[in-house]
This record gives sequence, structure tokens and C-alpha cells, in this order.
Amino acid sequence: MSSVPVPSPPRRALDWRLRFGLLSLVWGFSFLLIKVGTEGYAPFQVTLGRLVFGTAVLAVAMAVKRERLPRGARTWVHLAVAGFLLNALPFSLFAYAELTIPSTLAGICNATSPLWGMALSLVALSEDRPTRLRVAGLGIGFLGVLTVLGAWQGFHGLDVTGTALALLASLSYPIGWIYVRRTLAGSGHSHLSLTGAQLLLATLQLAFVTPLFTSLPSGFPLVPLLAVAALGVLGTGLAVLIQYGLVAEVGPTTAQMVTYFIPVIATAAGVAILGESLTWSTPVGALIVLAGAALTQARPKATASEQAPAAGPDRPAPAARRKATAA
Repeated sequence: MSSVPVPSPPRRALDWRLRFGLLSLVWGFSFLLIKVGTEGYAPFQVTLGRLVFGTAVLAVAMAVKRERLPRGARTWVHLAVAGFLLNALPFSLFAYAELTIPSTLAGICNATSPLWGMALSLVALSEDRPTRLRVAGLGIGFLGVLTVLGAWQGFHGLDVTGTALALLASLSYPIGWIYVRRTLAGSGHSHLSLTGAQLLLATLQLAFVTPLFTSLPSGFPLVPLLAVAALGVLGTGLAVLIQYGLVAEVGPTTAQMVTYFIPVIATAAGVAILGESLTWSTPVGALIVLAGAALTQARPKATASEQAPAAGPDRPAPAARRKATAA
């Protein structure tokens, strides 16, 4: 009696560990690219350019895979809100923040997103019950934030406005994810279709806002323009495709570990390439923040598959929660 051969899953061109490292680098360098971009263009222009290039990458991917945009007015309304909370708002806030704070600090502020997410989920998601370990992680994480900001020195030398904008950007991500979880989970559309529509709507939002608050640049400096293009093509478009490939292959729990490499890479890039200064409290506080964030993500094994995917600086696809729970 002959056995029926079982087809093996398709092999990826690159091992998932290499793609994980690439995603960490791309998102870690995003804060440097924002800094360089704002040296030649207004923050809203940087964000608009980023979204245009990122949306173009997803449009090509959708064309290759013959994906269609989602249908239904209600879905598009929810996607518009998701695009604002997960893309247009945080991208703009980070761009404005980096006018006055170093990219290293912006990258570390981004790492607080899991802390905000845990705090909000305890209020907004009835199924997300607190545990002693997660509450302890929340406290440790915010202790790390105070260390980064030098609270014992009265926040001396700190640009309060820029730091507040970066922290608000990080807060916007979990608010967006909770909204997505409540409105778009299980919508039946592919994550690529939803993400493409979401980025398109975010681009339209910035296309409307940017002319109201900025004037057309008198020139187009090459290096900042290349930084904006790289930010969109790599940090938004390509990163999304890599992220969901990782979620599908190794699961959201492993994929979200990229969160803990982003501030390390952002700090190294800011110091080595941009020459940004670094005091002892910044890396020490960052390590405390990451330790607290890791504890807030601790869940029973039975529900680990329900965690959100990588909390990088984009979080652009609302289908992630649905894909995660379907795995």
C-alpha cells in the first residue's frame, strides 16, 4: 500500500532569522531617516512622502498578487480611523518631535508602546486580565522612562514638547490596535488588502493636511529626499511585507520580539552616524523600559497566539490581529 505524499510548505528565499534582523534594522534606522528628512522638509511633508512611497510598494505587491481593495463603506470608515491612529498621526508626531529631540530619544520613546498598550488593554479589553507579573512590568517600564528623561535632575536639558510628542506617537499605536481589534478583526479581507487601503487613506489624509500647514519647498535637497524615499519604501512598505511574512511563519509572539531591538539600533545609528550625544541614563533607562515591556507581554501559553504582531514604528496592518488568532 503506497502512501500519499504530503506537500511541504513553500520554502522562503531568506531564513526567517535573516528577515527578522532585516526588519529590526529597517525599523531601527527609521528614526535616523526621519531626522535627516526633517533637515530638508517640513514634518508633514516628510510624513506625506513616507506614506506615498510606502503605499506605492503595497500597490505593487497587491498588483502582483492580484489582490483587490476591500469593499463596504463601513470597512472604509474603520480603515480611515485606523490609518489616522496607526499611520498619519504617529508618523507626523515623530517627525515633529525630531525637530527638537535626537533620534535616539525618539527610538526609545517608541519602545514605550507596549507599556501604553498593556495599560489601555486592561481598561478597554475585558478579556485582557492583569497579572502580577504584567503589572510589575508596567511599573518597571515607566520607571525606565523616568530614568531616560532624567527625572531626578528635574528633566534638566530635556525638550519637553518634543519628548511629549514622541510619547504621544507611541501611545497612538496601541489606541489604534485596540480600535482595529474591536472593529476590523475577522472582516474576511486579506491583511495585504486592508493594509493597502489603510495606507492609501492615511496618504489622502496627509495630502489634505500638508498644504494647509506648509508651503511648497523652494528646492528639493537630495539627501533628505532620499531619506524620505527610504523611509517610505523600506521602513513602511517593505517592512509591512516582511512583518506579516514573519507572523505567518513563526507566529506573532516571536515576530513581536523585533520591538526590543529597535531602540538599540536607533540609538547606535544616532550616535554613530549623526553624532548624537548619549548620557549614561539613556541606555540604562532604555534597558529598564525594554525589561518592563517584555514583562507586560508575558501571557499564559494558551493565549500567546492572541498577542499582537511586532510593535514597530508602523503597525500598519489592521488584519494582524485576525491573522494571529487564526494561526
